[in-house]
Amino acid sequence: MSPLRTRMIEDMTLAGLAAGTQQVYVQAVCQLAAHYRRSPDQLSEEEVWAYLLGLRQNGTARGTFKISQYGLRFLYYHTLGRGRRLFGEKRLPYRG
Repeated sequence: MSPLRTRMIEDMTLAGLAAGTQQVYVQAVCQLAAHYRRSPDQLSEEEVWAYLLGLRQNGTARGTFKISQYGLRFLYYHTLGRGRRLFGEKRLPYRG
């Protein structure tokens, strides 16, 4: 297990997230990493934004999209301490 994944899981545990929520959030981060073939901590906010936009444009169901969005938001806000511009109210790629 990578140090980033370990840290994210520890952060989610401290935040009191349920095991099932932790699992789907980690899966969302893994899908982002697989899409770009790079660690999520090496991606720019624009790359993450484009990924989320692509999910919506490709017809991803609203619930699936929200899980991805919230999982990535947790990683970038809480674990990496960045992403305020990306996930701020003015920059959300989808509001449903």
